[in-house]
Amino acid sequence: ADLERGQVREPSGVAQRGERRPADRDAVELQDAQVRGGRRFRQRDDRFVATLPDVGSGISVAIQDAGGDYAATIVSGANLRIDPAVLAGDAVWAGVRVLVLQNEIPEVVNLAAAMAARRRGVRVILNAAPARTLSDVLCQHVDVLVVNAVEAAMMGTVPVSDLPSAMGAAQSLATRFRHVIVTAGAKGLALCASDSNPMSIPATSVKVVSSHGAGDCFTGTLAAGLARGLGLAEACRAASGAAAAHVSAGPA
Repeated sequence: ADLERGQVREPSGVAQRGERRPADRDAVELQDAQVRGGRRFRQRDDRFVATLPDVGSGISVAIQDAGGDYAATIVSGANLRIDPAVLAGDAVWAGVRVLVLQNEIPEVVNLAAAMAARRRGVRVILNAAPARTLSDVLCQHVDVLVVNAVEAAMMGTVPVSDLPSAMGAAQSLATRFRHVIVTAGAKGLALCASDSNPMSIPATSVKVVSSHGAGDCFTGTLAAGLARGLGLAEACRAASGAAAAHVSAGPA
């Protein structure tokens, strides 16, 4: 997320897709992405999306149960071949205020991005999904860690089943990260920040249709809020509300 004349612009990103894919699949996906929420994006910055020959784009297969919860199986492809050198150029960082990282790309790429962001005063969010072992040097370059209950447990915390256990998990992870957000689904989230008191934010009660994409919605809204200048707690509240609206069909 970045800022232009005080407004948050549409997000841009560094990515790679494979040339071996069903005809026009990526074009359809990009078009669908533009009309999310019933509106078409004003602009989409895809200058740094490269296409690799003889490589598949990779997919994430979502499996949803009757209650709306889901799990995903990730089949990687071109995303594993991003060249960290592409992050060295200033053009990639023009106007950027917040960088969002996730674990579907190699850590060497995440680290290169985080280090480049730090040099430019860009805030770094790591949505550590899927969970994996993280190096100390990467943790040192992350400003905000975002994990859900499953990811927190896979990173060695206590099991998360409610807000008190989410807070315990956040405080445990705060020994390695400056700011930690642990989401606990319908319960809400726990925030442990180095510059303020720990706090819990209950979730809005809604009727869940599907939780698919809730984490992406939360993290994207969080990043946009921080880019606008919101405090971390205020951005968390906005992100929690956006995620509730995303998964629901209305108030429970």
